[in-house]
Amino acid sequence: MWIAVVGAPWFFLAIADEVGEGETDLVDRSLLLALRTPGLPGDPIGPRWFEEAMRDITALGGFTLLTITTIVAVLLLVFHDRRREALIFGATVVLAQASSELLKALYDRPRPSLVTHGSIVYSQSFPSGHSTLSAATFFTLAAVVASVETKKRTKVLIFGLAILFVVTVGVSRVYLGVHWPTDVLAGWALGASWALVAWVVLGLTRPRRPI
Repeated sequence: MWIAVVGAPWFFLAIADEVGEGETDLVDRSLLLALRTPGLPGDPIGPRWFEEAMRDITALGGFTLLTITTIVAVLLLVFHDRRREALIFGATVVLAQASSELLKALYDRPRPSLVTHGSIVYSQSFPSGHSTLSAATFFTLAAVVASVETKKRTKVLIFGLAILFVVTVGVSRVYLGVHWPTDVLAGWALGASWALVAWVVLGLTRPRRPI
């Protein structure tokens, strides 16, 4: 766990370093264009219904939906006398959002301009805010719920769904042309970093059973 806590931020910094030196430009452009109809950069591959579905999926990582999810989850945890978990979960989401906005301003990477954007954007590109916040929110929430669940298969289902949501949100950002692939990778690393920290704090602050 401690290796993961150190490794995730290191992975983010490694990506940021490569992006800053322009080493990822070719890969970013190639992957982004691979999701477009050849010769038509404004047309994502696949039928129209699939493009609309990707917009629905990308909303899972949006600020509004994740804010509502966080508020509801915190309230439910408080109602069930899980105030420690509620505090850790809420703080993790807030810190993830704040760090994403700070790093966006710091790196100031422009959004992709070689394809048409399939979703409205308001901020800089690196790291992906949707990827960061979805990873921090879903992974931390999964850890909190799994910590009170006794059945192993239920734990597997919880983490499986969290991974599915995080991955599909990130892929949707590239598919819609609003992020470079490395923006998403960095967002996953940043969000996972916060989730791992939360997981460690949950373990360290768990009440000890009397002997």
